[in-house]
Amino acid sequence: MASSSAPGNLPLTYRDAGVDIDAGDALVERIKPFARRTMRPEVLAGIGGFGALFELSKKYREPVLVSGTDGVGTKLKLAFQLDRHDGVGQDLVAMSVNDILVQGAEPLFFLDYFACGRLDVGTAATVIQGIAQGCELAGCALIGGETAEMPSMYPDGEYDLAGFAVGAVEKSRIIDGRTIVAGDAVLGLASSGAHSNGYSLIRKILARAGLGAADYAADFHGRPFIDAVMAPTRIYVKPLLALIAALPVKGMAHITGGGLTENLPRILPETLAATLDRKCWPLPPLFQWLQREGQVADAEMHRVFNCGIGMAVVVAQEHAAAAAGLLQAAGETVHVIGRIEERKPGQAQTTVV
Repeated sequence: MASSSAPGNLPLTYRDAGVDIDAGDALVERIKPFARRTMRPEVLAGIGGFGALFELSKKYREPVLVSGTDGVGTKLKLAFQLDRHDGVGQDLVAMSVNDILVQGAEPLFFLDYFACGRLDVGTAATVIQGIAQGCELAGCALIGGETAEMPSMYPDGEYDLAGFAVGAVEKSRIIDGRTIVAGDAVLGLASSGAHSNGYSLIRKILARAGLGAADYAADFHGRPFIDAVMAPTRIYVKPLLALIAALPVKGMAHITGGGLTENLPRILPETLAATLDRKCWPLPPLFQWLQREGQVADAEMHRVFNCGIGMAVVVAQEHAAAAAGLLQAAGETVHVIGRIEERKPGQAQTTVV
């Protein structure tokens, strides 16, 4: 084995191996102001230490912690291709906080993991600024995270993201779908686009369509097409927490991977089924374009995409109008999209008709 002290060999540094500690330090300084805007009074120690400290509020008598973790998926491949990084941070937060919200939990804090082959401080700061923006929308603290620079693990210009949210709910107020009965109404809250799901199929359709830079910049129903296809995931936390405080909410389903037909069954008792009426809400232009260009069947659209509905909420029929009014006053676009019925033998738990 050759000696490392052979003539002509120079001392090696971590930067020679592809890891720039100074760049990592610069990123931490860049993101501190973003994180500060998300702070809550329960945060005792945040970014900069080995661990973040969070004191659970005394407003809970029997607090139950609810946790969720997710990533952004192959939407990141499109972000690299289009050099569009400003919305994927919000996507990351939304995928976790919307998930824990459906059990009635208030998101308390969030941590992120950013991994790359070579750290580009500008790109990373843009992504993490989006994470902080998502935390502000959700009312949770960006309490910490990890930036990992791993040469040869990722191609230059690419990165991966993961996020972790922790929330709390009063034990007696956990929402788990057990009170849902036949006759209840299903409300649908409009999505902002494809959110962070179905992007492997979306990218396949975009490739088939052969879009160029001019096509992504072209007007698409009042905005550039790139804005439509890269719109960040809507965060429903504040309007739905207000709704939960105002009237009984029986169940909520975040419409993510699996689309409409595979997410609602996750909150329904086995004896019940949801029937959604496709005529009750408009199919947004992006989904019309994707279906037409990809020649995607209706059933496939419903099991892959949110098709314009990012969150489903089940309430008693007598509360449907009031619930819709409260959500609309909070800025949401709401449709009564279906109802709960007794499930027949062999019937799917969610059907779109």
